[in-house]
Amino acid sequence: MINQAMGRLQQVLFRSYPFVAESGQVETYTDKKRLWWLASVVYPLFPLYAIALYEVTGMEWTLIIPMALSYFGVPLLDYLLGEDPSNPPEEAVSELEDDLYYRLLTWITVPLHYVALIGALVFAMVADLSPLGWLILAMTAGLAGGVAVNTAHEMGHKRAAIDQWLAKFALAVPFYGHFSVEHNFGHHKHVATPEDPASARMGESIYRFALREMPGGLIRAWGIEKNRLARRGRSFWSPHNEILQSYAISLVLQGGLVALFGWPALLFLVIHNLMAWFQLTSANYIEHYGLLRAKRADGSYERCQPHHSWNSNHVCSNLLLFHLERHSDHHANPQRRYQSLRDFEDVPRLPSGYFGMYLLAYVPPLWFRVMDKRLMALPHVQGDLSRVNRGPEPH
Repeated sequence: MINQAMGRLQQVLFRSYPFVAESGQVETYTDKKRLWWLASVVYPLFPLYAIALYEVTGMEWTLIIPMALSYFGVPLLDYLLGEDPSNPPEEAVSELEDDLYYRLLTWITVPLHYVALIGALVFAMVADLSPLGWLILAMTAGLAGGVAVNTAHEMGHKRAAIDQWLAKFALAVPFYGHFSVEHNFGHHKHVATPEDPASARMGESIYRFALREMPGGLIRAWGIEKNRLARRGRSFWSPHNEILQSYAISLVLQGGLVALFGWPALLFLVIHNLMAWFQLTSANYIEHYGLLRAKRADGSYERCQPHHSWNSNHVCSNLLLFHLERHSDHHANPQRRYQSLRDFEDVPRLPSGYFGMYLLAYVPPLWFRVMDKRLMALPHVQGDLSRVNRGPEPH
């Protein structure tokens, strides 16, 4: 019986996918990153890793180590490990996407986001931390809360009810329940156009972008959901309102924590939520910076293509973010699951993974110096400013 269980486990962890190649021969595809996708599952627990370091060493400064590793260690690993441009054979994609293993990884990650937030907040309430140590832990929890949006992003595009509901539960952690509606029906429709608040314009700093993107996305989400419900003859305050469904979970989660621990918990959650929201804003900023879809004669925009998103194949950060950085294929084919997202030739490429790009974006002069040059050199831009998404006042 033990041998059968071990055999089954080995089959799950090291599965290969047979497919018929163009030559007519039967070949097999093996996802070399199959086990490594577990990094996306355990990564959101890094607030608990910070607490463990503090408990082991007794030194408060160690609370910042997991956050520092995210911002500095991951870019270093991206540099050392390089990029992986490999794609699964298209003939194997159907079976690859039907593999329950990959979906289970996203499902398991959702409760871990709750463990990370609740564990960090409870520790902050009961531990004898200095105000600085307390703030660092709240910010660390917030960065993990931002990763919850990424988990929801992967599942929110899928049609299965379990994926849709787990996305709402994930978004409840940072109190960002409007994201799926805004992202799926607003951002994906208007991406890489001046009409999209979630597409950064050339010359727009991340801080200026945040002031436009955060309220713009919220307002657009409410409008989309209001219109959707009206078409079905339902009230905006109907229990069928998908934004309110996630917000209700947030109120139970965060309201319960405030009820238990009082105003210090409320302050912790405000910091946590703001940090999480800014993490999403940081991702949105770098994903479509300056890119513009061409306008047709009738005023509509061309269909979103892979070259309307910045792409990255950097190994480490992609493994931590369920392949979010293969953003070009995601926007061109939003139903495609993370394990089968492809790289394309001649798409805009980031010089680092997302974590390294965040650091660059937080220093606008450096960002403009690096990215504006790359933007203008793109094959479909060729130095023509009319082919980029520009702000009203470029830097």
